Amino acid sequence: MVELDALFATPMGALLIFLLRIVDVSCDTMRVLFAVRGRRFFAAGLGFFQALIWIFAVASAIAHVDSALHVLGYAAGYAAGTFVGVSIEQAVAYGWATVRIVSRAAGVEIAEGLRDVGHGVTEFSGFGREGNVEIVHVAVHRAQIDKVLDIVDRHDRSAFVTVEEPTMLRGGSMVAREWRATPSWMKWGGGRRQRV
Repeated sequence: MVELDALFATPMGALLIFLLRIVDVSCDTMRVLFAVRGRRFFAAGLGFFQALIWIFAVASAIAHVDSALHVLGYAAGYAAGTFVGVSIEQAVAYGWATVRIVSRAAGVEIAEGLRDVGHGVTEFSGFGREGNVEIVHVAVHRAQIDKVLDIVDRHDRSAFVTVEEPTMLRGGSMVAREWRATPSWMKWGGGRRQRV
């Protein structure tokens, strides 16, 4: 233990605190997301490991609170861990989304395009500011949102699209999840669509 204390007293200790905070905050970000989605056991397991890592990081930072480098390592690790945690969550894209598409002219074509790739789609008519519209509603894995948006763009680039996270899904027809080989956030110059 003395050797570990000596290591944490050096500038390398600040780097270790930084790295521990990245792992700890990433785990905490994922823990919160799993908890919100009702995955209690995953959330509890991540919470256990997050707390173990956090206790080492905070104890080391407090033991060397007089070192600006250690304090900076702690704070920068928190910021970097938040970025990494959110990036991991986006890459995994765990969970479901409901996509609502409102099109003035291509709702039927969009619905057929979605059905052609196996999605269960609900269509209905509506009335918007500029007259009749076609509304398409589909539930998909979050990882499939970009593919759904590509189908929408193929038929109507001006369609109004909203994406929401449902709290419960029951019944219906769902497409099995395909896991990505390379997460989109890791591709240079590419990435996921910007969402507002």
